[in-house]
Amino acid sequence: MPLYRKDLLGIADLSAEEINLILDTAETFRDVNQRRIKKVPTLRGKTIINLFFEASTRTRTSFEIAAKRLSADAINISASTSSVVKGETLVDTALNLQAMAPDAIVIRHSSSGAPHQIARLVDAGIINAGDGAHEHPTQALLDALTIRQQKGRITGLKVAIVGDVLHSRVARSNAHLLSKLGAHVSLAGPRTLLPFGLEKHIPPGEGSVAFADSVEDAMSDADVVMMLRIQLERQSGGYFPSLREYSIHYGLNRRRLSLAKHDVCVLHPGPINRGVEIDSDVADGPFSLILDQVSNGVAVRMAVLYLLAGGD
Repeated sequence: MPLYRKDLLGIADLSAEEINLILDTAETFRDVNQRRIKKVPTLRGKTIINLFFEASTRTRTSFEIAAKRLSADAINISASTSSVVKGETLVDTALNLQAMAPDAIVIRHSSSGAPHQIARLVDAGIINAGDGAHEHPTQALLDALTIRQQKGRITGLKVAIVGDVLHSRVARSNAHLLSKLGAHVSLAGPRTLLPFGLEKHIPPGEGSVAFADSVEDAMSDADVVMMLRIQLERQSGGYFPSLREYSIHYGLNRRRLSLAKHDVCVLHPGPINRGVEIDSDVADGPFSLILDQVSNGVAVRMAVLYLLAGGD
């Protein structure tokens, strides 16, 4: 079954069948990443442009590795080295790149909806690598792949998503995806960082999305605990008194983790603020799948590029 769409702009647009198609395809590329020679000729002759207007380590690098392992030509452009610094608009940048006939453009931008605007203007496939506080679809896909590999399923699981939900595109994409696949998502954090009403914008699926009364309530009997990074770059201040108090009241430590199930999985999209959102002994402990997420990020992005760029 092919993916009958030109772009990947968000999880909200995908059906459960499309999500499972991407995850199943990623499983096959996960095997490629474990070979001695980690390369296949699937996208030979294709050109992938990574256009990043925000800083990134994991997402940008994994998209570049994914393209190269599929034998595509990968071109990386950051805002600091582009004509944006000379005053060129995002639209003009996209149209000039389109004139060079790329097959796909991966874009990260601080403005919500930027990838959607570009997708309407260019013929190349557009992949959203994070737009403001809106969505980060490939992160949610790699999180789902990690959970599915560890638990064998997503349906029926209780997933606690804790932290700065208000500014988190990761939380939004995961809430859409996990509930579509039948998980029960419990959101928690400082009340000033919870976007109450978010659940009303998530179409009903097999699962559910709800706000917990406390972090402890969200983590109680959770199968998966996903901690979020504090998005200081998107905050104007005043959301909580200090990082120390945040850690005390909302950070993940061994005591809070003990409330979850005995075989709980711990996830974090990175980068980690150690000692703030999560203690080091938990981040590096036996329940942590944080590095598995990074590994699965390459496989998921290979799958997305393959399905959108017309691989054989």
